[in-house]
Amino acid sequence: MGRGRVQLKRIENKINRQVTFSKRRSGLLKKAHEISVLCDAEVGLIVFSTKGKLFEYSTDSCMERILERYERYSYAERQLTATDHETPGSWTLEHAKLKARFEVLQRNQRHYAGEDLDSLSMKELQNLEHQVDSALKHIRSRKNQLMHESISELQKKDKALQEQNNKLSKQVKEREKELAQQTQWEQQSHDHLNSSTFVLSQPLSSLHLGEAYSTAGDNGEVEGSSRQQQQNTVMPPWMLRHLNN
Repeated sequence: MGRGRVQLKRIENKINRQVTFSKRRSGLLKKAHEISVLCDAEVGLIVFSTKGKLFEYSTDSCMERILERYERYSYAERQLTATDHETPGSWTLEHAKLKARFEVLQRNQRHYAGEDLDSLSMKELQNLEHQVDSALKHIRSRKNQLMHESISELQKKDKALQEQNNKLSKQVKEREKELAQQTQWEQQSHDHLNSSTFVLSQPLSSLHLGEAYSTAGDNGEVEGSSRQQQQNTVMPPWMLRHLNN
C-alpha cells in the first residue's frame, strides 16, 4: 500500500519536528537550486528555524542584489495600489524599512572596505571574496578598454600630425626651389647686362682714338687713314656705315 496523505499540522514531538525540518529544508534548497538552473530564474530563499538560525540560498550568491530588486518591485507595486489616504502607520513602516536597508548598505560598504569582518562566517567571507573579485574584473576590464581607446586616439593624432608635417615640408621645399630658380635667373640677367655694357663701351673708345689720330696734322692723312682702317677692324658694322656716311 502507498503512503497516505500527510496531514499538515504542527508536529508535537520535538525530535520528529527537528528531523522533518532538516529534511524539508534540504529538499527546499535543492528545489530552489533546480528551478534557478533549469529555468534561468533569479531565486532568493530565506529560512529561519525555531531557534532563529538562518538558512538561505540565492542565485550567484548575491542575496543583497535580489533583496534590492525585491524592494524596488514591491515599492513600485505599493505606489500603484496605494490610495491618497495614507495612515501614519504606513509612514512609520516605510521609515523602518528604509532605515534597515540603509544599515545593510552601510554594513556591506564596510565589508567591501575590509572592515568589520569578524562577524562574518566562512561562507559569507567566500561570497564577499567572490563579489570583490568580480568587481575587480569589471574595473580592470573597463580600465584596459579606456587605455586601448586612449592609445588608439593618440595614434590617430600622431598620424595626422605626421601627414601635416610632411605637407608643410613639401611646401617649404617647393618654396626654396622657386627662390633658388628666381635667384639664378636674376644672376643670369645681371651677368648678361654686364657683358653687353662691356662690348658697347670698347668700340666707342676706339672711335674717339681714331678721330684724334686723324686730326693730328695736315700731312698725316695717309697715316690717319691707315689707322682708321686698323680701328675699323674692331668697330661693329653699323658704326662703320655711320662713319662712311
